[in-house]
Amino acid sequence: MSNSVISMKALLESGVHFGHRTNKWHPSMKPYIFTERNGIHIIDLQQTVKAINHAYEIIRDCVAKGGVVLFVGTKRQAMETIRDEATRCGMPYVTERWLGGMITNWSTIFQRIQELERLEKMTANGDVSRLTKKEGLMISREINRLLIRLSGIRKMTRMPNLLFVVDVFREATAVHEANLKKIPVVALVDTNCDPANIDYVIPSNDDAIRAIKLLVGKMADAVLEGKAMRKEDEMPEEAAAAETAAVPVVLHEGVEEEIEDETLLGKATMAKLASAKAVALKEEMAVKEAVEEKPAEEVKTEEKPAKAEKKTPTVEEPAKHEKKAAKVEEPAKIEKKAAKEEPAKVEKKAAKVEEPVKVEKKAAKVEEPAKPAKKAAKEAEPVKAEKEPKKKKESKE
Repeated sequence: MSNSVISMKALLESGVHFGHRTNKWHPSMKPYIFTERNGIHIIDLQQTVKAINHAYEIIRDCVAKGGVVLFVGTKRQAMETIRDEATRCGMPYVTERWLGGMITNWSTIFQRIQELERLEKMTANGDVSRLTKKEGLMISREINRLLIRLSGIRKMTRMPNLLFVVDVFREATAVHEANLKKIPVVALVDTNCDPANIDYVIPSNDDAIRAIKLLVGKMADAVLEGKAMRKEDEMPEEAAAAETAAVPVVLHEGVEEEIEDETLLGKATMAKLASAKAVALKEEMAVKEAVEEKPAEEVKTEEKPAKAEKKTPTVEEPAKHEKKAAKVEEPAKIEKKAAKEEPAKVEKKAAKVEEPVKVEKKAAKVEEPAKPAKKAAKEAEPVKAEKEPKKKKESKE
């Protein structure tokens, strides 16, 4: 009794031992019934305490392994308690109507959750104000409808690992879907319910608000304890990971190697190694000094011929200037020649153009006398034609 999660006294005070009327009982609940009083079955609280302890361990271990527990209770007496305790322990819950396929058709339910988030973003960004009034009202109604149905499971990204149900008779669909997907079910089972499909039965009163609040609160405590255990398990793993990540850094520093040399080798050998290192350092310094001196001498020798070369261009400079002047004068000569040659060429072209003009004029002059001769010939022909009929008339007379 001392190790029990809930004491017998607390269960009696909350009315957990009261069952339903004897005429409404389910025969499968006979092992959990203690006696009958005033037409009401009395539940055996000893079995209830054992069942609560076992269910508490199951839920705690499930959450400690990273599992998700879905709290289900849609009856009026359990709605508020389920909502408060599930939010307190950070688990999903269903307090409104159980949507068919919430487990067996989880992909579609998850799409509706995403649709709810999309519509809420539209309202937050002000995109709904750009739509018509009717469309805005329809979107707001859809958001309210989805919030009522999906507000408890909107943070659930995968199917639950465990189901905690209040009133198996009312939540028969949820239990059936959990059995199909082989999800274990922890449930408060009253005397009028069938415990056959329940994995972990807690025989208790599922109608009294005080009884529901007591038992659901303890299950929420089990969830919180499981989360605390999971955090404790994660802390040593993180510390071990940090230590393993820090080990290679220490190995590459070479500090451990020096300590090992000192411990393994004697003083005489260490002194010899130190003297050898000193000699090697001196040789390296001497080589570096010799290398630095040689480039300095080479630089000095190279600077002298450079100065001599700089002086010689002063003699060659006038010749270069003369060549440049000659190059500058050459274009001027070419321009003068072009100026002289161009008028002559123009005159020749003009002469060539004038010659055909003269020829044409001469031809015109020659053709002009021919024209009056032709005209005279044409005029003479009718005259002759007139004279010939006159002669004929005269000859006839």
